[in-house]
Amino acid sequence: MALKKYKPTTPGQRFKIISGFEDVTAAKPEKSLVVGKLSTGGRDNKGKMTIRNVGGGHKQKYRFIDFKRDKEGIPGIVKTIEYDPNRTARIALINYADGEKRYIVAPHGLKVGQEIHSGNGVSPDLGNTLYLSEIPFGTVIHNIELRPGQGAKMARSAGSYAQLMTREGKFAILKLPSGETRMILQTCRATIGMVSNVDHGLEKSGKAGRSRWLGRRPRVRGVAMNPVDHPMGGGEGRASGGHPRSRNGIPAKGYRTRAPKKASSKYIIERRKK
Repeated sequence: MALKKYKPTTPGQRFKIISGFEDVTAAKPEKSLVVGKLSTGGRDNKGKMTIRNVGGGHKQKYRFIDFKRDKEGIPGIVKTIEYDPNRTARIALINYADGEKRYIVAPHGLKVGQEIHSGNGVSPDLGNTLYLSEIPFGTVIHNIELRPGQGAKMARSAGSYAQLMTREGKFAILKLPSGETRMILQTCRATIGMVSNVDHGLEKSGKAGRSRWLGRRPRVRGVAMNPVDHPMGGGEGRASGGHPRSRNGIPAKGYRTRAPKKASSKYIIERRKK
């Protein structure tokens, strides 16, 4: 997938680098798999602002994504590759042999007309969903379940992937995108390949307006506030603000926030890199 760089005809175009959308093959989504999406503006059910810097944004419709891939033994044909405003990756519309249509997170390299499968005894080809017990060592995978039948929870964003390292007992050992190495039950499913839109991290919006389209309002730095508003506020002149921390006083940059007695810690072999 290619990126598009613009000539500097306006200040907003000067540094703008966005996706070329050559991989997208349909302009409108499948109606049966789409539902209206309400914007909260960061307010809760009482109208009180609970999340700052949220509001506005372009109107979006939510696409139902099949993260479970439980159509075992029923082949599906890739009908279209589409843009989804709710995620960084592209999505693919799958027409199954029994007449059902579903959206999946599109792997990088998936083509229209390609056939995909899921379940036991499926070949480890791009886009197929297999149990971790049947995937060859060293295979690049995405959309990984944490618990059997739960649906994909890991490696779902643009360009992300994990790698199956080995198997021990009833567990498969995976190296995750963060660098963490952890054990996951072999009865969990994963999809072959890496997630599409791999150049997403290289995009540059070019102007503040594109953030507003995404529903992101301006964010004020803590050091620019008064002491009453933020732990890093105040000071004479342009003070650095001391130790970096959140508005609630929780330290950032190096302070570990993971609960020490969290039940899933026993499955982590090597923690993610700092």
